[in-house]
Amino acid sequence: MKITVLTLFKDMYEGFLNTSIIHRILEKKLAEIEIIDIRDYSFDKHRHVDDTPYGGGAGMLMKVDVVHRAIKENSSVKTHVILTSPKANPLKQEDLIRLSKEEEILIICGHYEGIDYRIEKYIDEKVSIGDYILTGGELPSMVLIDGILRLLDEGISSDSLKEESFNNGLLEYPQYTRPVEYDGEKVPDVLQNGNHAEIRKYNLKMALKETMRYRPDLLENRELSKEEKNLLEEIGNEL
Repeated sequence: MKITVLTLFKDMYEGFLNTSIIHRILEKKLAEIEIIDIRDYSFDKHRHVDDTPYGGGAGMLMKVDVVHRAIKENSSVKTHVILTSPKANPLKQEDLIRLSKEEEILIICGHYEGIDYRIEKYIDEKVSIGDYILTGGELPSMVLIDGILRLLDEGISSDSLKEESFNNGLLEYPQYTRPVEYDGEKVPDVLQNGNHAEIRKYNLKMALKETMRYRPDLLENRELSKEEKNLLEEIGNEL
């Protein structure tokens, strides 16, 4: 997979691309990432990339001709073009799974008050990482890259991926490691008894409990199995 990022702030990616799992993925050549400075595609010697909006309004807008030029010169017919924007449905794990199957992705990082609306003619989709406003699209682009690359084959342990939050539509169950007891809190006995059937059932129950507590909306649209219904009833009786 190749990911290209169009940004006004290339330096923001230096630490991100040279740390932890992302660095290992790039070292293994499982993916290629190129960070492009949008200013390089300006049409004047002062490298202007923005201008005042028609009709008035605060701030500046990035110019459509500059950004489109950067897209054209860094993409192919196979490239899936993404614009980071708060005006989109919030990113979900299923979106990352879908995007991880693309051969080439180009991510445009908006800045200032955004980009001339006509840029939408040249993108395939917009992505938001949440219902809030950031100063630019660089951090959302890193979220996208991290979420996509870790799904690539050999990027991260497949067993780890299977047990993560949202992969089965529920939040992840609580997990523990040594010491067995700390500050008066013990690791649940069921996790120590070696009975894998009991452990599986306990973890499912805890995942349902965590989801009910933090993201009840996920349960509203879920088609519950008979086991899940029984466990939710148990949880209700315990409250």
